[in-house]
Amino acid sequence: MSLPKKLLNSSIPWFSIGITTIFCCSIILRFWGLGRFNDLVFDEVYYAKFSNNYLIGKQFFNAHPPLSQYIIAIGMWIGSHLPFGQDTVNGLTGSLRSTWSYRWLNALTGSFIPLVVAAVAYQLNHRRSYALIAALFAAADGLFLVESRYALNNVYLVILGLLGQLFFLLALNQQAGKRWMMLILSGIFFGASATIKWNGLWFLLGLYLVWATAWVLRSLRKRVASQSRNNYISARPQLSQTLLVPTPEEQQRLPSLSSLRNNPLANLTQLNLWHIVLSFGIIPLLTYRLLWIPHLIMNPSPGFWEAQVKILSFHEKIGSSSEVHPYCSKWYTFPWMWRPVAYFYDTALNTTEPVPLHPPLPRGVGQVVYDVHAMGNPCLWWLSTAAIIVLLLLLVQRFLEGVGWKIPLTPYTGIALYLFLNWLANLLPWMRVTRCTFLYHYMGASVFSGLALAWLVDCWLSSQLSQHKSAGATVILVILLAFVFWLPIYLGLPLSPETYQLRMWFRSWV
Repeated sequence: MSLPKKLLNSSIPWFSIGITTIFCCSIILRFWGLGRFNDLVFDEVYYAKFSNNYLIGKQFFNAHPPLSQYIIAIGMWIGSHLPFGQDTVNGLTGSLRSTWSYRWLNALTGSFIPLVVAAVAYQLNHRRSYALIAALFAAADGLFLVESRYALNNVYLVILGLLGQLFFLLALNQQAGKRWMMLILSGIFFGASATIKWNGLWFLLGLYLVWATAWVLRSLRKRVASQSRNNYISARPQLSQTLLVPTPEEQQRLPSLSSLRNNPLANLTQLNLWHIVLSFGIIPLLTYRLLWIPHLIMNPSPGFWEAQVKILSFHEKIGSSSEVHPYCSKWYTFPWMWRPVAYFYDTALNTTEPVPLHPPLPRGVGQVVYDVHAMGNPCLWWLSTAAIIVLLLLLVQRFLEGVGWKIPLTPYTGIALYLFLNWLANLLPWMRVTRCTFLYHYMGASVFSGLALAWLVDCWLSSQLSQHKSAGATVILVILLAFVFWLPIYLGLPLSPETYQLRMWFRSWV
């Protein structure tokens, strides 16, 4: 009997305990020492200032849509009226604000990302073990932790895009007549994600690719079926052509088949063009337009359309060389984490000195290093990239065998297709972007590669073979150990120069 089945039959609420523990750890890591570094860290020089401009009524132009600044401004207003978190205060935003006030809402939002990832995973195959592993991997990613601890906008883009995906999957799990509300909510979240940054649209692109692929495969199966009846299909006349049916081999590999009968991907072709146009065309556009209204009331010039042109023009004029920014990185280096970004770096003579120092110490003098590195968990990222490659090879093999276009997709292949296409949609558009790009632009894609790895690990742990179980447990252990090892540079803890260099494995990381 496999480990997940033992846990499933246990009276201990292991899933609730696991999810609660992951969430509590996420909260603690994001809020611990949140007010440290009484400064504007990395792009806080833009987002914290712009958010404060809304509170003081100062007009400004921003090169991104306004939703994240609204959210941070709300957090700043609430945080400024709380009796705690006021120990570090500065005027760098344009008003006297505590660092805690412009960071706490990001920390809270980022803490929920593992839960949303778990919900997406659960909707894919209704396996709690898969959802728990996916949440664990999301919580053990260093880049999401760093982005959650400062007044930046990427955590909002990711969580809103994932909520769009989640409600899309929930809609597919509903009966045909009850889907509209879920589809509309999905479209609203996709539109909101694009109102954080335009690359929030990549989540919507992933949906388009999955839906279009399902229709293409259905059309091909119908064409093949009309020419000759396949023995595999005739042996299962009770199954619709759109149902994701597991093969006998997969029945042995995935023991909880009852959880796969409601796989939402089976219902993709029940969504017609009208569903897509309204829910994922009109609704996102309307949401995007409406969310600009508060900004335009406070900043009437430029107008809506002129602002879109100015945003596009601004990004087109940004170069892509290291002269523009020392931490620029090409899109094809993202999956390998070739060039992380140093968000904060300072040195001190000892741990009792305040940080940052003004003026900073001369280079090489400091005995204590404070570094906040926006980098993922290396083991998680590299293994996730390997998992995506495995899914691609699996899909190629299955399609060469005729799965999907001659015979119905299995749940195994359907989930692989969903994860790979969404990963592709969040990565490949960066090929066409000419401006300087950074590692955090891979955050959306990394969610799906992490889901791919979690899915493979869950399959290994569900296997009857002891070597598969050992491989799954080893992957989890290695990822957790790596997270602990690099945790000091996610949190900006004091390190000696030697222990700091120990964590900089490659010259391109520094």
